Amino acid sequence: MQTTSLVKYHIPILVSITNAKGKNNNTTINNNNTSTKTSSVKKTTPVVAEKPATTQTEDILNSILPPREWTEDGQLWIQYVSSTPATRLDVVNLQEQLDHQLQSRQARETGICPLREELYAQCFDELIRQITINCAERGLLLLRVRDEARMTITAYETLYESSIAYGVRKALVAEHRRIELDAKVRALSNTRKELQQQVENMKNTIEATVTRSTQRRESEEKAHSDEVEKIVRTNEQLKTSLELMLSAPKK
Repeated sequence: MQTTSLVKYHIPILVSITNAKGKNNNTTINNNNTSTKTSSVKKTTPVVAEKPATTQTEDILNSILPPREWTEDGQLWIQYVSSTPATRLDVVNLQEQLDHQLQSRQARETGICPLREELYAQCFDELIRQITINCAERGLLLLRVRDEARMTITAYETLYESSIAYGVRKALVAEHRRIELDAKVRALSNTRKELQQQVENMKNTIEATVTRSTQRRESEEKAHSDEVEKIVRTNEQLKTSLELMLSAPKK
């Protein structure tokens, strides 16, 4: 299917015609109950158009801008780039067509836009065509400039895709590492809570032990004091009794 291009081409040339195969089957029956089938097939007959004689400039143009080929309704068409010299009006029309295509195809004015890149590439190819007709050497030099620019853009695209892939890989590694660290943090948090609980339990145990020890000590001190007082009283009583016995008159 022929597509619209800013590059100027000659009128398409019909290269070949491919007809559909048709079968006309006839069946005859003889006395032995056997059938004989005959078919007539319309063979494909290619019709090749004569290629016009080309000049050196046209050969250079065809090498710079190869002819377009497409098949439509079983017919093979070919279209060579135009070798007609361009005028000032052609350049003005090219600019108008470029602006119209940019607007009609809604190409973005800024940023990366494949449509805008394609249209400007076609415009550059058309300029190369126009310049090559007037000076083949200048056209070939512009071809080198075009190829170098495309190669640079391709290298940048490859670098960009590689950087994106590298960034995605690093992001996945970082995400995996983050998940591992989150799991480790949760495990450490649980361990810290368990240790804090153990500390609280040990504090409660210590406080209970200190309380029991204090109570036992107080109880023992009280019992000891009572025992001492009892002994002191007993001692006083014995002393009093002894004094009474000593002070009693002798018979």
